[in-house]
Amino acid sequence: MSRIISVEDIDDLARGSAVLGTGGGGDPYIGGLLAKEALRRYGNVTVVSLDELPDDAVVACVSMLGAPTVMVEKLPSLDEIMRPVKELSEHYGRPITHIMCIEVGGVNSTIPVAAAAALNLPLIDGDGMGRAFPELQMVLPTLYGVSASPLSYADEKGNVGVLRTVDNAWGERIIRVAAVEMGCSIMLSGFHMTGATAKKALVKDSLSTCTNIGRTIVEARADKQDAVARVAEMLGGRVLFGGKVVDVERSTSAGFARGRATITEGANSLTVSFQNEHLIAELDGSVLATTPDLIMVLDHESGEPITTERLHYGQRVRVIAAPADERWHSPEAIEMVGPRYFGYDLEPHRFDGQVRPGRSISEVRIAS
Repeated sequence: MSRIISVEDIDDLARGSAVLGTGGGGDPYIGGLLAKEALRRYGNVTVVSLDELPDDAVVACVSMLGAPTVMVEKLPSLDEIMRPVKELSEHYGRPITHIMCIEVGGVNSTIPVAAAAALNLPLIDGDGMGRAFPELQMVLPTLYGVSASPLSYADEKGNVGVLRTVDNAWGERIIRVAAVEMGCSIMLSGFHMTGATAKKALVKDSLSTCTNIGRTIVEARADKQDAVARVAEMLGGRVLFGGKVVDVERSTSAGFARGRATITEGANSLTVSFQNEHLIAELDGSVLATTPDLIMVLDHESGEPITTERLHYGQRVRVIAAPADERWHSPEAIEMVGPRYFGYDLEPHRFDGQVRPGRSISEVRIAS
């Protein structure tokens, strides 16, 4: 059933998307400000489920690409957010009818709300990942043959372009260079698809899940319950470790925030490695969980999610892991988002620490 997103929903949506964003996707507070501004100016947004999405709908994403550390200081305007969608519609000669989130992570869950409000378009309750990943091609639609291009892009200076590439990996390579030249963050619109394709290729009800996670954290605190444990239970995951952040190595290069954080408690030490998003969690040298499952860092007491650019010395945190959409464990997906893609000589370890293969994407599709 369709529902409405109003200003009152944004804090919960932003908080929950920062949890599922696994440390990346940009600062949720920044995206929340943009969404609230758009909702106040243009009115509430209608959210439609994948089940009610018309097969002939014309769907496209709106997202921000770049290093999260830069996004904090480079707030886009509503005009900048709308411009790629308008450019894509002009390119096709046919208007976009529905906006989608390419990922549920930080700003990329709330910027589409702002775009939908400003463009007076409905927003789909679904996304392309069910989490966040750092590169353009790392979405489930890629596994279903959906092209990212034509991909429209815009920056805060007024530069606009449309990119056509042979595949989504080439789209990532070229648009990343453009993003670096345009200030390390730009607005995008692409992954143009029909409603029928979106129903197969997207993760269902992800915006509702984000909102429920955000609300659960607030309610747990109000009830003096353990918010971190509640989130882990809600996601079907587990708490990996808790302790104090004693070191964060972080740098911005090639449009990514890369590094690792070290968390200690007593004689034990957990290291979380990231490239925009958390990729590997190791306790005293033993792997506990890896991409593509979700690794999330939350404040020990409040349960508030902590993005990679907000991690700093002295924080008391807990790290939780939870299962990703099962399609991410298919061999095709592991080749695209598994540890070896990011340069780690590791087998993918699931959130429960086990190494077990997934089914091919065609088998998961049939099963779903």
